[in-house]
Amino acid sequence: MNQGEQLEASSNPSKAEQPLKENKMGIMPINKLIITMSLPMMASMLIQALYNVVDSVFVSRINQDAFTALSLVFPMQNFMIAVGSGTGVGVNALVSRFLGEKRWKDANDGANCGIFLSLVSAIVFSLICFTASKWVFILQKADAAITDYGTQYLTVCGGLCFGMFAQFIFERLLQSTGKTLFSMITQMTGAVINLILDPIMIFGYFGCPALGVRGAALATVIGQICAAVLALIFNIKVNKELTLSLRGVFHPKGKVIGKIYSVGVPSIIMASVGSVMSFGLNNILMKFTSTAAAVFGAYFKLQSFIFMPVFGLNNGIIPIISYNYGARKKKRLQQTMRNGVIYAMAIMTVGLVILQIFTKPLLMIFQPDAYMLELGIPAIRTISLSFIFAGYSIAASSIFQAFGKGFLSMMVSIIRQLFVLLPVAYLFSLTGNVGAVWWAFPIAEVVAVCVATVFLLRVNRNTVRPMPDENE
Repeated sequence: MNQGEQLEASSNPSKAEQPLKENKMGIMPINKLIITMSLPMMASMLIQALYNVVDSVFVSRINQDAFTALSLVFPMQNFMIAVGSGTGVGVNALVSRFLGEKRWKDANDGANCGIFLSLVSAIVFSLICFTASKWVFILQKADAAITDYGTQYLTVCGGLCFGMFAQFIFERLLQSTGKTLFSMITQMTGAVINLILDPIMIFGYFGCPALGVRGAALATVIGQICAAVLALIFNIKVNKELTLSLRGVFHPKGKVIGKIYSVGVPSIIMASVGSVMSFGLNNILMKFTSTAAAVFGAYFKLQSFIFMPVFGLNNGIIPIISYNYGARKKKRLQQTMRNGVIYAMAIMTVGLVILQIFTKPLLMIFQPDAYMLELGIPAIRTISLSFIFAGYSIAASSIFQAFGKGFLSMMVSIIRQLFVLLPVAYLFSLTGNVGAVWWAFPIAEVVAVCVATVFLLRVNRNTVRPMPDENE
């Protein structure tokens, strides 16, 4: 039986109308539920951070130009991730809410439309990266050597991005029904494959030709494809609350797509703002030296090990809030919101301590020269001062997304990165001291906390407080 037949065979005409037993998101004690939902997601996101770092660690063994090239790839790579993950956030929130409301058919429509949107996104980015990768580096004022390395990497990694987009959507469908453990397994599988293949393909072991940065990109793509296939299998075999159908995928419903993107587009824009910020900051830093851009790239790789668990925590919390909002369980919803903020800030506090104490040993994994260490140690210590504030803002943004108010998340991100961080970084760069530029990060996060607090109070007043108390 082929894949299409398996998908159709799993579809029972009456299944969408059959009530299922109460999902754990509506009955399990909140703290236990957050841990159950979020720990696998946190592990998954740590694995995702490993994806981001492994290529750079091995590529840094080639030379610093190759490492800098991967740093300059980040804006485009992050844009692809933004579209994939943002669409997934929209699907996750919509499907979870429909399940909470016992609208089984609508939940299936949301899942199938999500798959369609991910396929379209992959086709668009594949065409862009196959034809225009070089311009990503030219526009960032990279020299010829860095441009050549970066083009090799992005043409492969972006041109063959189907696995990445498929992995995003199938993992989000698992998360939307609370099956985060399976999502963790798929990410772990992809990361392990990438880790094994990286040195083999980059340096040419076991009879494989030495492919350099192309090998790093190819190892990433293979890992993503394997993870995507495994996630699809899990959805077919164990995700019984949803029915995936090829007919549903290729007959998308405009109304459902609109609902997905009502949350997804603000999330995409919010994440894409990071690409714009990185692109702009790289241009500011390259005016000093390419080493400064390399430091910025190294910081982003390191901070992902702190931020990714917080994103994992929030990815676990979003369906809990969405489900209980749909089920009108006010007390559970409020407790999840409160604990989510506390846990996010606690994780970021631990991250702050780690980066302040172990700055040099962490930088050393990227084979820095003396000048990169001289710039990098104070830079990372300065930027990490923003972590506690960032944890609060990230948690608040996930709450907005869970309620379908992605516009508020988008505004927090735009204000922080475009209205504050980039302009302040540019103004500080006029001093001629690259060390001053890094202070833009803490300043931007303090402003973001103020904005996020105003929005949280608004959501609580207009959405949470009016909910009835009798159905807790």
